[in-house]
Amino acid sequence: MKQSKRHQEIIDLVQSQGYVSTDDLVARFNVSPQTIRRDLNELAADNQIRRHHGGATLPSSSVNTAYSARKVMQLAEKDAIAIAMVQHIPDGATLFIDIGTTPEAVARALLDHHDLRIVTNNLNVASILTGKDDFRVILAGGEVRNRDGGIVGEATVDFIAQFRLDFGILGISGIDLDGSLLDFDYHEVRVKQAIIENSRCVMLGVDHTKFGRGAMVNLGNISQIDMLFTDQAPPAELTHCLTEHDIAVEIVAHA
Repeated sequence: MKQSKRHQEIIDLVQSQGYVSTDDLVARFNVSPQTIRRDLNELAADNQIRRHHGGATLPSSSVNTAYSARKVMQLAEKDAIAIAMVQHIPDGATLFIDIGTTPEAVARALLDHHDLRIVTNNLNVASILTGKDDFRVILAGGEVRNRDGGIVGEATVDFIAQFRLDFGILGISGIDLDGSLLDFDYHEVRVKQAIIENSRCVMLGVDHTKFGRGAMVNLGNISQIDMLFTDQAPPAELTHCLTEHDIAVEIVAHA
């Protein structure tokens, strides 16, 4: 394959997956690791990607992918992750559900449950769940973001801090390979921190594109969650962090 075509394919992969590893690229293109490293260095120099130890991520860590695009990305993976997550939530439980397309998939997967009490700062989640007569849905106050129906702000943080619930269902924009949990919006991060602090069990659902993906706001560390659900094994560095902090990891097959 010509270098220019390989470069474009690498860019396309990073844009669709969020993170690609050097090893995967070597296997995909059947070239040497030195060739791939040279490709990644050249693409990073042109700001087409962001070079990362062991691979590459999206070039920007300041702007998230549009909500309309995220809604249709990795749909099968998100649905499979959501189904696995709700199997750990018993009928009659209380839970927070966060902003994000994976938490929204969790809300859809909960519709066969009974007698749940849900606090959410996500208008889309509230809309999904209010059709169930035996669910009690409590919507957090605050400022509604037009782009995705998320509710954020100081009022939202204060509202969530009033509760102590069984489960916190989180979405996240990226997980650095050192275990840092990352997001794009400081106000959203404050709400996520409040959910973590006020949940007895914190469950994080992420598809594989979030591994190694950069975002500008540090939410916290992987050690603050109790369970991680994903569709592919995390990179080795992140797996080490998960093992070190004794985080339960469930890798979910999807169709």
